[in-house]
Amino acid sequence: MAACKKHKATLVVAKLDRLYRNAYFVAKLMHEGTPFVCVDNPHANKMTIHILAAVAENERELISERTKAALARVQARGGVLGSPAPERGAKAAGIVSAAGADRMADNVGPLIADLRRRGLTTYREIAEALNARGVPTSRGGAWHASTVRNYETRF
Repeated sequence: MAACKKHKATLVVAKLDRLYRNAYFVAKLMHEGTPFVCVDNPHANKMTIHILAAVAENERELISERTKAALARVQARGGVLGSPAPERGAKAAGIVSAAGADRMADNVGPLIADLRRRGLTTYREIAEALNARGVPTSRGGAWHASTVRNYETRF
């Protein structure tokens, strides 16, 4: 939204209910004059949007109440909430995460090696070159010197 304001652009939202679950948020957005359009309801007027925002906020509250009640019933019957073995889940998640990082390192490794052959010697120079080329990190973020160092230690 900050980018929309800065560039005087229209915010495009796929579904109207994704824009709001809080009626105040929508009212504030409209009051501030941030233009937006929802692909699933492009002709909605201000009144319709206010009504739908109030309905969405109410539904969010009802979902929360139903979820809390269901969890309380499970506990009342002696059920255990959460994973019975969180250490196994954490270990499995670590394995998946490491595998993804290894794949990314395999893909980016040759590019980093090529940048080194071209005379870039510091982690910072390589990070700047990767960012300039639009190469995302495994999480889609920007490259930093420490990120390059971490990738180089993988291969």
